[in-house]
Amino acid sequence: MPAHASTSRSDTSPLTERQEERRRRILRASAQLAGRGGFDAVQMREVAEASQVALGTLYRYFPSKIHLLVATMQDQLEHMHGTLRRKPPAGETAAERVAETLMRAFRGLQREPHLADAMVRALTFADRSVSPEVDQVSRQTTAIILDAMGRDDPTPAQLSAVRVIEHTWHAALISWLSGRASIAQVKVDIETVCRLIDLTEDEEGR
Repeated sequence: MPAHASTSRSDTSPLTERQEERRRRILRASAQLAGRGGFDAVQMREVAEASQVALGTLYRYFPSKIHLLVATMQDQLEHMHGTLRRKPPAGETAAERVAETLMRAFRGLQREPHLADAMVRALTFADRSVSPEVDQVSRQTTAIILDAMGRDDPTPAQLSAVRVIEHTWHAALISWLSGRASIAQVKVDIETVCRLIDLTEDEEGR
């Protein structure tokens, strides 16, 4: 991923090594504060203090708390992607591998429920000004699913299936966080929607 891809600065030139390190400190501080106290615990002044950057500098990287938390989710997914690449899913079919991957990602978020809640709330509250950060989250999720499928050249039908799977995963996460769905229900829903992948592969083979 280009160094500048998920920064919110108006300058789109690549971050220097020092700027990238500063950005990483900000994202770590955001994740730690959210992990301890959820959405309300992430206050820009406290993030600035925890990451040892000036408040004005923080706002140059992330114009709002919503920008910051959505970027934090993209960062968490990127780390998750690295872990999944080191230990890829073992399912025989693409649908099984994607379901296993998404449940592993889900369980990772389950271990940090306050952080998960803060990031999902930020995604829900995001308006058009946060589109670049939201797009990064979507692209990262798509990349995770395509890796699990073993596809780097998906057909339009497969990309459509991936989008539906992403929507279902996001909705399942919201339902679980709000106490409306159990982990068992989430697993069934994820496995059900992942069968769309088999349908698109059957169509491709005709």
